[in-house]
Amino acid sequence: MARFRTHLALLGSAAALTAGALAPAQLAGAQPAAAADYDWVALGDSYTAGVIPAAGDVFEIPRDGCERTDQSYPQIIDRDLGGLLDLTNVSCGAATIEDVTFRAQEPIGRHLPPLSEDPDYPFPPVPPQSEAVKAGTDVITVGVGGNTLGFADILMKCLQLGSGSGGVGTPCKDDLAASVPGKLTKVGKEYTEMLAKLHEKAPHAKILAVGYPAVIPADTSKCRYNDAHQFLSITHGDLDWLRQDVLEPLNKAIEKSADAHSATSFVNLYDSSRNHSVCDSGKWVEGVLDHDNRPALVHPNAKGHRNAADHVTAAILNAIAP
Repeated sequence: MARFRTHLALLGSAAALTAGALAPAQLAGAQPAAAADYDWVALGDSYTAGVIPAAGDVFEIPRDGCERTDQSYPQIIDRDLGGLLDLTNVSCGAATIEDVTFRAQEPIGRHLPPLSEDPDYPFPPVPPQSEAVKAGTDVITVGVGGNTLGFADILMKCLQLGSGSGGVGTPCKDDLAASVPGKLTKVGKEYTEMLAKLHEKAPHAKILAVGYPAVIPADTSKCRYNDAHQFLSITHGDLDWLRQDVLEPLNKAIEKSADAHSATSFVNLYDSSRNHSVCDSGKWVEGVLDHDNRPALVHPNAKGHRNAADHVTAAILNAIAP
């Protein structure tokens, strides 16, 4: 396992870095070594992989259906840090915690009928993401949990139930609220099991559990009912419920699992993105459709991934600091 420190001298003290101070220009002076000092494996779902056109172009040919894009945060960090890290990015759109831990996944690409048809669909299964983790892996980043919670299904149900409501009431909360606590418990249990599995495979690795950004503003009056570039037919009341009782507790469940695992640190993306939600003018997350009317289904755009890259970079540098 490589443990060279030359790059850290070029980059400055990692422990002193904070995400708010980190900028790509600070890394420009670092000269890459002939070989990377640290082996990094990036695991996760679509919020890691990129997936949507607003998060860049799919760069893997032939496509495997996971839709990793060139403006996703693992790829940004790989460019920013030059030869410091040897990245293996196996993140995959629609991945669950089980897909990371032990289950082969059948990627969907951009096959989202009736919104979009993918000409290459169906795709062959990809191995469990944890198979990319080796005994000598130095750093593991993992951003997953939303699909185990079933957030995409909840979102679609809220769209359906809110249609024709005029933006009034909480039809989605009324229908689904009772099921959410059990789903959050499942996330916490499976996340803890995943971290144990990753530590078993790479006993010396630093594991960074990457949380989810803010997608719904605290003031939901910013959100326009029936605006497809925001949350389309989801009511203001249901948006408040989704933020307070679904998405914020999801981050808390991930953070709790990370805090209970000695080799894991939680990377908070939520606080820095509070004023860049789907309904803010400087959005870092697209709505149901992006600005070019392409399906986005509430995923980070390139600016959101740039913010994630800054925070994850700071966490990585702190993790590998002497």
